[in-house]
Amino acid sequence: MSGKIIAGFIVIVSLIAGAAIYYLQVYAYYEEVTPIGTGDVMLTTMTTGAPEPIVYDEFRAINADSSPIRYRACFTTTLGLDALRTSYERYDGAEPRVAPHWFSCFDAKEIGRALETGAAHAFMGTSNIEYGIDRVVAVMPDGRGFVWHQINHCGEVVFDGRPAPEDCPPKEQGN
Repeated sequence: MSGKIIAGFIVIVSLIAGAAIYYLQVYAYYEEVTPIGTGDVMLTTMTTGAPEPIVYDEFRAINADSSPIRYRACFTTTLGLDALRTSYERYDGAEPRVAPHWFSCFDAKEIGRALETGAAHAFMGTSNIEYGIDRVVAVMPDGRGFVWHQINHCGEVVFDGRPAPEDCPPKEQGN
């Protein structure tokens, strides 16, 4: 009899712990980002190498202090892909990060497929928005846009505890 009680107790505690972990990962740390009006969506120009705001509408974003790569945003723009491709830096190796299911405007699988097929294009939003983290912006042909944070090549090395490559800024100078 006491074995059944102990087993039942272990199962109940495991279920409660599992539910708590799920809640913490999917809901607890995320907060809606309040749009600032201009500058929510920035792209790095080819001419100056500096980020500048673009025209956008319907901006929604979430973020969490628990990780620098939890930022996700959705927006629409009237700028065409041809204009964007000729003016702004492309971002190679863009891999959209999965957003919580309740942030339904951001579908990482759809964005990833569109990037793979060439239908969507990824651009550098802001390099080293935080040391080793780039803000990536992808735009679809229909004007839907998506933003996420991605670890760059400097971050991959430094976050593994190795010295930064020579082409990376010193860590104390990063944002």
